[in-house]
Amino acid sequence: MGIPVLIMGESGSGKTCSLRNFETEEIGIFNVAGKPLPFRKQLKKVDNATYLTIMKGLKEPKLKTYVIDDSQYLMAFESFERAKEVGYTKNVDLALHFKELVHFVIKGMPDDIIVYFLHHIQETETGKIKAKTLGRMLDNQLTVEGLFSIVMICKADGQEHYFETQSDGYTTCKSPMEMFEFKIDNDLKLVDTTIREYYELNKKESEEK
Repeated sequence: MGIPVLIMGESGSGKTCSLRNFETEEIGIFNVAGKPLPFRKQLKKVDNATYLTIMKGLKEPKLKTYVIDDSQYLMAFESFERAKEVGYTKNVDLALHFKELVHFVIKGMPDDIIVYFLHHIQETETGKIKAKTLGRMLDNQLTVEGLFSIVMICKADGQEHYFETQSDGYTTCKSPMEMFEFKIDNDLKLVDTTIREYYELNKKESEEK
């Protein structure tokens, strides 16, 4: 059973920059929007990734850590491609395809593989911050955060970039008890190490060998 992790944040909040401390052989990136990385280090990435290329890459994983960067664009780009379609079915499909990807990570991948979904945010009418979708109809079909046990938000205050790991009442963040402090550095390598230690993933891998 793989572990999906949702990392939310506004554009420019430091989501992709949080990958900076991984080494090339440690991580694979599915770059949905095809953007250059915001640092000089060269990491393995597949530009303009789609559901098809992501699923193909994850079916035979060669690494322990993967990232789907700008994962909300999977829904957005599919919506644009099907813009001329009318009716309720299209919106159900958009939700279903995203849900199937997350469920594949959970049910179809080895226990020691973590897949991070870097995702934009939006504000609801009540002022709560949540994962971005494509409107109320899609929200009725899919609560994105409900598919994840670990949800963080990346923030920047002009002086530092950081992750919040639990809800402050205005976000949908969550993480297991005693896994993280409320506020941590936006270092996804540190997050990855902490998750593996918490669930003893490295120990399980050693026992299997």
